[in-house]
Amino acid sequence: MSDYGRLATFTADGKTRFGLVTDAGVVDLTASGRGAWADLQQVVCDGDLRRAVDAAAGQPVDFALSEIRYEIPIQAPQKIICVGVNYPDRNAEYKDDKAAPPNPSLFIRFPGSFTGHGQPLVRPRESEQLDYEGEIALVIGKAGRRIAEADALSHIAAVTLCNEGTIRDWVRHAKFNVTQGKNFDASGGMGPWIVPFVDEAQIADIALSTRVNGELRQQDRTGRMIFSFRKLLNYISTFTTLQPGDVIVTGTPTGAGARFNPPIWLKPGDEIVVEAEGIGQLRNGVVAEEA
Repeated sequence: MSDYGRLATFTADGKTRFGLVTDAGVVDLTASGRGAWADLQQVVCDGDLRRAVDAAAGQPVDFALSEIRYEIPIQAPQKIICVGVNYPDRNAEYKDDKAAPPNPSLFIRFPGSFTGHGQPLVRPRESEQLDYEGEIALVIGKAGRRIAEADALSHIAAVTLCNEGTIRDWVRHAKFNVTQGKNFDASGGMGPWIVPFVDEAQIADIALSTRVNGELRQQDRTGRMIFSFRKLLNYISTFTTLQPGDVIVTGTPTGAGARFNPPIWLKPGDEIVVEAEGIGQLRNGVVAEEA
């Protein structure tokens, strides 16, 4: 587990809060006198992640872990930009005899398409083809446009985990877009917390895995990504200014359910665990949307 601190957004006593997660529970930092931040997004925007961790360190916990509900860590990012086909074996899955593309494939997700750690993904009434994609996500801490690769990592505030759930038969629902299949409400998971970014060694070559009901489905290392973290920030910031609180979801390894023969879709009662070294585990169940 990370030694850098784990900062989470959560609900307790009917109020959305944020604080430091410890093995004993959560130290609440919301209007507690321990800081001057309204929420975790403000901490990121103010560049105060280290200060927030230090403010909570050694303090008694305010809530047991059993008393909280995890929410997605950054509640209202200006942008969530997702990267497709960013591991070499994932590119090979397409079986189109094409080499990896020269630039990353990108698409947008909305905050409402994600739910927090421990909360179920919702399989919509329109489709049974709910799939999983375990990924590492970057939280931007410093604004930038046309960011040089050499400077890119200085724009990262924190890292977290994502289950970039996808409704497969809605991904190609029109001629050329994937927006619909990537944005059904609560079809993906994010969290449980953000871990402050310290240096490149923290994420340069770490193991990322996804398990469904305990079965290993996806496994790779970030050092094998086609487009590095530095390249992603450089490329994306060419056409849009990255802002503090923006989230970049960096791609999934091979092994999603759609690539089995026949495909293996998620069903109600399943549990998906996305795990990465130094970040932790993101766990989500699955429910069918109520009629």
